[in-house]
Amino acid sequence: MITAEELIRILLTGIGATIVMDIGSIIQRAMKMPTLDYAMVGRWVGHLCRGKWAHQNINKAPAIAGESTSGWVIHYLTGVAFAALLVAIDGVEWLFSPTLLPALLVGTITVVVPFLVMQPAMGAGIAASRTPAPWINRLRSVLNHAIFGAGLYLSAVLTIWLWK
Repeated sequence: MITAEELIRILLTGIGATIVMDIGSIIQRAMKMPTLDYAMVGRWVGHLCRGKWAHQNINKAPAIAGESTSGWVIHYLTGVAFAALLVAIDGVEWLFSPTLLPALLVGTITVVVPFLVMQPAMGAGIAASRTPAPWINRLRSVLNHAIFGAGLYLSAVLTIWLWK
């Protein structure tokens, strides 16, 4: 059974890793690189709740009230879920003695979710195959998820430091 402390550490690690990923996106935008608009995630989930899973182009789908807020909430909840996945795979001990490699591996492997679920459902095809520059988009996705993985490690280390 997971303790309250472990649950809080998972939450802080997931939120922190998502913040690190968002800092990476801010840097990419400053370099004029396109990044994901989380409002489109909110739009997709909003339509999903109304029974429509896939879209030709999510940008052209009707807007959903609160899509930006819900998109950001979903983004952070996903980060927490992926932190929990890391703990499920590597064990709760990882929260108290984190190592970089498992965090990077789990963070990077989570790219399968956008590749196989979100991108096809939003009209970009499997692994961004329907985008103008699929390989560039794939590499950006892998990079973002590797940054998230590094964020898992950094956040777990910071949580240990703050917990003292």
